[in-house]
Order: sequence, then structure tokens, then C-alpha cells
Amino acid sequence: MVSGSNDSKTPPIVSLAAGGVAGAIEAFTSYPFEFAKTRVQLRSQKGIPTPKNPFLVITQIYQKEGLSALYKGCSALVVGSVAKDGVRFLFFDQIKHAFADPETGTLSPLRNLAAGMAAGVVASITAVTPSERIKTALIDDARNEKRFRGGFHATQTIWKEHGIAGLYRGFAGTTLKQASATAFRMGTYNILKDYETKHDIKQSTLVNFANGSVAGTVTTLTTQPFDVIKTRSQSAAGASTVEAVKSVLLDYGVRGFWKGTTMRLGRTVFSGGILFTSYEAAVKVILPLYEGTKHAVGVEPQ
Repeated sequence: MVSGSNDSKTPPIVSLAAGGVAGAIEAFTSYPFEFAKTRVQLRSQKGIPTPKNPFLVITQIYQKEGLSALYKGCSALVVGSVAKDGVRFLFFDQIKHAFADPETGTLSPLRNLAAGMAAGVVASITAVTPSERIKTALIDDARNEKRFRGGFHATQTIWKEHGIAGLYRGFAGTTLKQASATAFRMGTYNILKDYETKHDIKQSTLVNFANGSVAGTVTTLTTQPFDVIKTRSQSAAGASTVEAVKSVLLDYGVRGFWKGTTMRLGRTVFSGGILFTSYEAAVKVILPLYEGTKHAVGVEPQ
């Protein structure tokens, strides 16, 4: 499990609800960094350098296009993040509990990573790929054709033109990214928590934030190529995974697969801390309500 004591299992409904709350908070607060990173990764005119400082990109977009531009596609990401992180925490908690050592309640580092990978695949299929496709298409469209009026209109248009396959454009890259990112993010976070539990390090908001930030850093550095491929695949025009890989190599060479690393690192360090801190806080609020409801109807909580 991600939260709670080692001898108790977080109920599935609590994991789902707390993960959804945490995902929404994380997605909204860190979205300008996500926007800047996506803009940098999308294909641009050759020979025109793209700044590596996320604050510079954000400032330039704000000055030229206004505050609303920095939140273009945000609603799609927030909705997707509620589903993504709800599912991700739900499945990770259940998988982690099933694989945990019955005596210590902990997992080996390898099993922590495997549990995160499985949760990432499920999240990609159920929520992440369609929401990321809409978000990326909106950001790309805003700088070119400007034919999408919003997230719902973009969804309708893509569905009408390409069917469900259009909403799952970039599925391979997204799933690879989600499987690896969830494995490293959830795995690293729980490895740190297990270490702290063994050494009697008291959990606090600061410790949770630090753990989440470390997990976010590890995740970014190890999974950036998948993120670049996913972004190219999910542009407004769309591209196959092979086409996306070829376009990155053509434009920037191998180094292009780490395009936007600084932008994403700025976001994941910040968002990783927010995500896990929000999740732990949400569990503390939701779990007593859940247990109270179960007692009220005469059923013992799980």
C-alpha cells in the first residue's frame, strides 16, 4: 500500500477516491510546466532554438498569448488525471498488498517496480492515452490552425475524423511511458517509505513531499524518450509511433529523445511532491469517513 500503517490495507474505494483527488490537484497546479514541455517537444521550425528554462517559456507564452493560453488543454488533463491517478493508486495498492511479504508487509525493490508497471499499463488503457491525446492536440492546435474550441469539441472532431483509433493515437508510446513512469515513481516512493519505516523515520508532509520529489526526478530521467515519442504521436495531425521516432531523429538526432527534460523535470519534482502529499492527506480524510459509513450500516471495514 502507499499509505497507512504496514499492518493495514487501504480499502480499494479509498485508494480510488484519494488518488483521484490527488491527481486533480497535481494536474492543475503544475499544468503550466506541462504546457511548456509539450510546446517544446512538438515539431517546430528547424534552426530556431527552443529555450530550456521552463520559466522563460512560460513567461514568453504569457506575454504573447495571455494567461488562458497556459491552461489550454488543462481540463482534459485534469479529468484524465482524476481517472489515471485513481486507477493507478487503486491497482498499485492492491498489487502491492498481494505481493507484500506477510511478515514485514513490504516489497522488494524489484516487486515495487513490477507493481508500478502493471498499474501504469492499466491506467494508460483506461484513462491516460485518450486524455493525453486531447491535451496534446489542443496545445498543438492552439499554435497553428486553432480549429478546436475546447476539449469536448476536440474529442468530437477527432472521433468524427478518425474514430476511436484517433483518441488512442500514440497508445504504444503512452503505455511505455506510463508503465515505466509508474514503475519508477510508485516504486521509488514506496522503496523510500519502506526504508523510512525500517529506520523509524517519522512521516510528515515535508518527508512525503521530499519522497515524491525524488521519485519524480528518477521518473523523468529514465522515461523521457517515451514522453517525447508520445507527444509527437499525439500532435494535432497525429503520427504513428514509428513516424514519431523518425521525426525526432530527423530533427534533433538521438539527443532529441531528451527534448523538454528540463521542463518535465521542473514539473515532476514539483508535481511528484504534490501528488503523494495530496494522496496521503486525502487518505487521512477519506478513510475515517469510509470506516464510519461501514460501521453505520453494520459492516466491518476491510
